[in-house]
Amino acid sequence: MAYYRQLGPVPQQRHTLFKDEDGNVLYEELMGEEGFSLDSALLYHQHIPSALVGARTWELPDQSLTPNDPLLPRHLRLHDLFTEEQTPDVDAVTGRRLVLGNSDVRLSYAHVGTTSPLYKNGLGDECVYVEAGSALVETQFGPLEVAEGDYVMIPRATIHRWVLRGDETARLYFIEANSHIAPPKRYLSKYGQLLEHAPYSERDLRGPTETLLREESDVELYIKHRGRGTSGLQGSIHILPHHPFDVVGWDGCLYPYVFNIKNYMPLTGKVHQPPPSHQVFEGHNFVICNFVPRKVDYHELAVPVPYYHSNVDSDEIMFYVDGDYEARKGSGIAKGSISIHPGGHPHGPQPGAIEASIGAEYFDETAVMVDTFRPLDLGEAALATDDGLYASSWTGGRWIEEAGR
Repeated sequence: MAYYRQLGPVPQQRHTLFKDEDGNVLYEELMGEEGFSLDSALLYHQHIPSALVGARTWELPDQSLTPNDPLLPRHLRLHDLFTEEQTPDVDAVTGRRLVLGNSDVRLSYAHVGTTSPLYKNGLGDECVYVEAGSALVETQFGPLEVAEGDYVMIPRATIHRWVLRGDETARLYFIEANSHIAPPKRYLSKYGQLLEHAPYSERDLRGPTETLLREESDVELYIKHRGRGTSGLQGSIHILPHHPFDVVGWDGCLYPYVFNIKNYMPLTGKVHQPPPSHQVFEGHNFVICNFVPRKVDYHELAVPVPYYHSNVDSDEIMFYVDGDYEARKGSGIAKGSISIHPGGHPHGPQPGAIEASIGAEYFDETAVMVDTFRPLDLGEAALATDDGLYASSWTGGRWIEEAGR
């Protein structure tokens, strides 16, 4: 995010000798994207950030993917993935379960109740949507308080952990990119400022407000990174001689931040607005949109629910968070559901939804949508929660079994 911030002391000039008040040398680290030709930050450590005293393999949670074959729209019930008895032992790093994925993005889910290990994603940025609950996200840039409705943007290789305090729990939806995630380019000026037509501004973005220092030795850091397996992913655990939260000051345009969905200003119109009008972020070969409570169309013959549409270049993944999603009434979809509408299959309102929406002035619905430009395969969490009925919901449950073919 090209929006300059500074926390803690930094030297007047970059790449010059810098010492703390006791005369100890502080170690400068340049953290930069795309070969240092995109956003970057300069961090000043108390200890050498490269230091390592041990390493071992981290066996990642199940990353297997199964093709959506035969091609079907599907309904997944994510709230069925974790029982209330399991939640106290689930953390946001080792406990997330893979729902969908391809070579550009992976969608995972967890209902967490305990603090995670220290972690960094070496493959790409993570955008984590907090469906419910609260947590403290500690990062090497400083802490972030997060709660229901927050998008938590964590740049690639940012060391962080999810801290659950007391009886806190959180339902988390993870969008893990193999690229960077940022506001859409059409929302940004030539130099990176959010423009007037953007549905949010820099005032809505919350970054760290204080640094975070920890003194510990022989600290474990979980790392997800590129590998040679069938998933292309690999996990390692590094043992660091000093705690990585030793940054006394930093500045730049690369850092974690939070944006709450309630601060998104929806675009509305005389007739139904297309999905790109709801976009909030984008990554390589995918976009993130959100649907929020809003006034709906005001043409005298307007049909407020979406028209049937074939998004021929994309798989459309809708995560239903809150409210009453008008177009899906009668399909079994509820809070915590995901609908999969694959490219190549037209989709739209359930039977009766068009008629029921006529005259509506306001929709009370909240959902997070990810559209991908490569097909998504099914993770183990999708296979475990597919209701098996959604594809027949437009025909009242009628389904012909093709046995033996």
